[in-house]
Amino acid sequence: MTETVRTRVARKVIDVAGIVQGVGFRPFVYRLANECGLTGLIANTPAGVSIEVQGETEAVERFLGRLPKEVPPRTKITVLAPREAELQPETEFRIAPSRMDAAARALISPDVSVCEDCLRELMNPRDRRFRYPFINCTNCGPRFTITRDIPYDRARTSMAKFKMCAACRAEYENPASRRFHAQPNACWDCGPQMGLLAADGALMDAAEPIREAARLLQQGSVVAVKGLGGFHLACDAQNEKAVGILRERKRRVEKPFAIMVRRVEDAVRFCVMDELSKKVMNSFERPIVLLPRRQEARIAGGVAPGNRYLGVFFAVHAAASSFISEREI
Repeated sequence: MTETVRTRVARKVIDVAGIVQGVGFRPFVYRLANECGLTGLIANTPAGVSIEVQGETEAVERFLGRLPKEVPPRTKITVLAPREAELQPETEFRIAPSRMDAAARALISPDVSVCEDCLRELMNPRDRRFRYPFINCTNCGPRFTITRDIPYDRARTSMAKFKMCAACRAEYENPASRRFHAQPNACWDCGPQMGLLAADGALMDAAEPIREAARLLQQGSVVAVKGLGGFHLACDAQNEKAVGILRERKRRVEKPFAIMVRRVEDAVRFCVMDELSKKVMNSFERPIVLLPRRQEARIAGGVAPGNRYLGVFFAVHAAASSFISEREI
């Protein structure tokens, strides 16, 4: 009888490398293991993640078959290496603390543009994250720019000093939530806040900092926009004087700046676009795309001196339709 049970139960360790940290991979594996009726664990490692699964042999094989086919969309697996392991006395599958037992070589996901689910919350007056500028979940938000070290955990990101409130912690610990183990998870009550600082660093009295920053940009000011992971230096791309000030302060003689636009319609006003360009610009990375400049485009000459192309990228809910950014091409 004992021998029969042993042949029906298996345990495997699966080492996975690639972009598997910061993309919702651990929550995905947690849910998949439970669907398959397996015990074990998953942990971030300096190389990627390590998974251990135990259960009936057919269930383990089913798990291994589904794993690479159903991963979250931002995942990129480069190595998936299962091996046999000894059975362990356990009753559940869990997300274990990250391991720090080797040289770091894991890949970190690029920052991901805000997803549709977060956008709906952002614009919903009844949602507790209404208009919260640092909204994110396991499917979107900052990754690479907030990472200070790997494995990727909140304690090794720029979010380390922000302690999650009870509501955010409940989401973080809920396997049914899309914020399950979302490391930058935050809200108005516990996360970074908005403010507008003057050139000397003094906090300005602005009830709506974003609206006031937009007004200053329209008046020709240069604004440093700080996110969770870094800065954008922005000014009005149609204001020659403002562009000149930014170029002087950046000490950039000719290197082009990129134009941030809110909609496809804005980009078409300045550049010639085809369907491929629109598709690439709308991809989750929101990349800068080089596009042929329209001769009639009302863009300051200092944006891209002597260049027939403009670098253009989309921003979500930008305060105005054409500011240039520190993201140079």
